[in-house]
Amino acid sequence: MDTEKNGAIPQDGDPSPSRLIDARIADLNDWRGETLARVREIIREADPDVVEEWKWRGVPVWSHAGIICTGETYRQIVKLTFAKGAALDDPKGLFNASLEGNTRRAIDLHERDEIDREALTALIRAAVALNLSKPAPIRSRKTPRSA
Repeated sequence: MDTEKNGAIPQDGDPSPSRLIDARIADLNDWRGETLARVREIIREADPDVVEEWKWRGVPVWSHAGIICTGETYRQIVKLTFAKGAALDDPKGLFNASLEGNTRRAIDLHERDEIDREALTALIRAAVALNLSKPAPIRSRKTPRSA
């Protein structure tokens, strides 16, 4: 399943991640764009300090002290992948994809799916709390050995 990527810079030339996400939503011009826009709104309301990023040649990413989730668009679904989803409580059972791994969990949203705003808000806030509770590891920079 290939993601539909759009590396185009928005018409006004501003390549900021938020503007690139705006452009992706507009370019989709169908239920996927509407769904991505609704999810984005919920994420921003759940965490006003969220940072929007544009990674991996066209994937919207929402972060706060680490990745919260990504928002990929496919022909049949909008996929929200939570980076540390396996560690999150999901009492409403929103996670319905990528359930076999030890780290990530995903929510596949189809065209007529209703988004449980309250449950998604709770997952986002739990993901932020988890990120804040475990600081990101410091990556050591490899230095070349002297010969």
